[in-house]
Amino acid sequence: MCTTHTPHMHASMHAQTHTHHTCIYTHTHTHHTCTDCTICMYYRFNFETLGFWFPWSLVLLVVAAALFTYISLLLVLAVCLLSEGQRLYLHWSHKMGIVVTLAFAVSATAVLSEVWSKEWKTLLLSLQVTAPFLHVGGVLFMTLLSWPIALHFFRMNKRVHQVCLLGVYLSVLFSLYLVPLAMYSPCIREAGTLGPKPTLLGHRGAPMLAPENTLMSFESAVEAGVDGLETDITISADGVPFVMHDLTLQRTTNVEEVFPNRTHTPAALFTWSDVKLLNAGAWFLSWDPFGTVSSLSPEQRALAANQTVPSLAEVLDVANRTGRTVLFDLRQPPPGHPYRDNYLNITLDLIHTHINSSQVLWLPSDQREEIQQVDPELQQTAGQTASIQELQDNHITSLNLHYSTMSLQHVSKYRSVNISVNLYVVNQPWLYSLAWCSGASSVTTNNMLLRDIHTPLLLVTPEQYSVMWVLTDLVSAALIVCIFIFHWWRERGLHFWSGSRQTHKTGPYSKFRTDPVESGRGRWNPFHSESPTRTLISLPLDLNP
Repeated sequence: MCTTHTPHMHASMHAQTHTHHTCIYTHTHTHHTCTDCTICMYYRFNFETLGFWFPWSLVLLVVAAALFTYISLLLVLAVCLLSEGQRLYLHWSHKMGIVVTLAFAVSATAVLSEVWSKEWKTLLLSLQVTAPFLHVGGVLFMTLLSWPIALHFFRMNKRVHQVCLLGVYLSVLFSLYLVPLAMYSPCIREAGTLGPKPTLLGHRGAPMLAPENTLMSFESAVEAGVDGLETDITISADGVPFVMHDLTLQRTTNVEEVFPNRTHTPAALFTWSDVKLLNAGAWFLSWDPFGTVSSLSPEQRALAANQTVPSLAEVLDVANRTGRTVLFDLRQPPPGHPYRDNYLNITLDLIHTHINSSQVLWLPSDQREEIQQVDPELQQTAGQTASIQELQDNHITSLNLHYSTMSLQHVSKYRSVNISVNLYVVNQPWLYSLAWCSGASSVTTNNMLLRDIHTPLLLVTPEQYSVMWVLTDLVSAALIVCIFIFHWWRERGLHFWSGSRQTHKTGPYSKFRTDPVESGRGRWNPFHSESPTRTLISLPLDLNP
C-alpha cells in the first residue's frame, strides 16, 4: 500500500516475462508499471486535468475522520444515556448526519475497492502486527458494553427477549475471548529467534529529502545511511542510459517549458542532449510532495532547484565511490527505437566501466542466461516468486517483491537456499517491523528514518502474549460478572437502594424510568429536539401552626 498517495511514492512493479534462450537478440517486452496502475492513472488524470498534483486521498481521509468522529461521539452519548435508563430520541439533524456518513462510507468503500484493490492486502498485513492489541481493545469495548446490556436485561419483561439479548452478547464475547487461538503474527516469536535488521535501499534516492532520481537524492540517501540505491533506467534516442521512472518527462521535469510540443512524448525518444536541458528539481520545491521542503536549508533548496536528470553512469559512480549496491529496473525501448535490440549490451558495457558487477542487482529478465554467461558476478534478481528449482536454474540470488507478498514461511524457504528477499516500497515503521519479523533481508523505502528503528514494534514472546491474553479475558469476565450482579441487586431493590427506588404495582421497572407517565417527570435528552415533558405536581400545604 502506498503510504502517502502521491504518484512518485508508488513502488515499481517489475513484471517479469519468461527468458528466451534460443537467440541472444530475441527480446520480450518488459513492462514497467507502478505498484498499482489504477492509482497511477488516477493521479495522472488529476494532473492532466487540473495541471497540478492534488492530494485527493488526504482530503478523503480528513472527511472520513470528521464524519466517523461525529458518529463515535453519538455512540458514546447513546451508551451513556442507555446506561442511565433513558430512551433515545434522535434529533432529525443527527439522523441526516448518520445517513450522510453511511452514504459516504458505502461510496468510499466502493471507490477504494476499485482503485486501491491491492491495498486490502495491506490491511490484512496490518492485522498481523496490531491484532494482539486490537483483541485487547475489543475485549475492553465488550466489557464496557456489558453495563447497558445488563441494565436492559433485568428490565425486560419477556424471558424470550432476555435470552436473545444475553445469547447474542455472550456469543460475541466468547468468540472474542477465543480469537487469539486463530491469530498469527510473525512478531510473536521466541526470544533470540529474530533475524538481522533489514538493510535499506533508497527508493529513487531519498525522495523525502530531495527531488527523486537526481544526484542530490542519491547523495542524500547515502548520507542517510542506506545500503543500496534503487532507480529506473530509460535508454535515450541516441543510446545513453539515463534515470527516469515515468514513461514521459512531464511530472518530474520542466519539459512543458523547454519542449512544449513534446510534453507527452515518451522519454526514450529524447536525445541525451535534449534531456540535459531539462530541470528536474523545481517541481519538488513547488509541489512539496512529502511536506518536507520546509525542513531544507536555503543551500539545500538552491541545490534542489538546479537538479538535472542524471545518467546511469553518474549514479553508478556514486554507488561505486560509496560502496553501495544498485538495483534498477531497465525499461526496454519502444518499437522503432534505434537501440531496442541491444539496450542490454549498452547497459552492461556501462556497468563494466563504472562499477564492480558484484554491486549490481540485475533485475531485467530478458536473456538472463546469456547475461549470466557474459558477467557471472552480477547478482541475478527476480521480480516474482517461483519454485526454488526454477530460481536456482536461472542463477537467482535475490528476489525483489512487493511487500504484500511477504510471508515468514516463504521468506524462510528462500533464505534457506541463500536467496535474499527485498521488499518494496516499505515506508511505515509497522510495516518495516513486520518485514523484519518475517525475515526480509532488505527493504526499498522513501523513509530514511527507518534506520532509527532498533527493534520491531510490538515484538512479544509467545509466553508474554499468552499472559496478556489470559489476563485480559479473566479481568474482563470478572468485571462483567460484577456488573451483572450489581444490576441484579439494583433492580431487585436491596436495602441500600430502597430509599431512591421507584416501585410499580407490576414489579420492578417494567419499562424505562424516563417514561413521563410512569416516572412523573421527564429528563432532558440531547438526542431529542423537543423540550422535556414537565409534570405539574400539587403539594398539600398545612398553614396551621
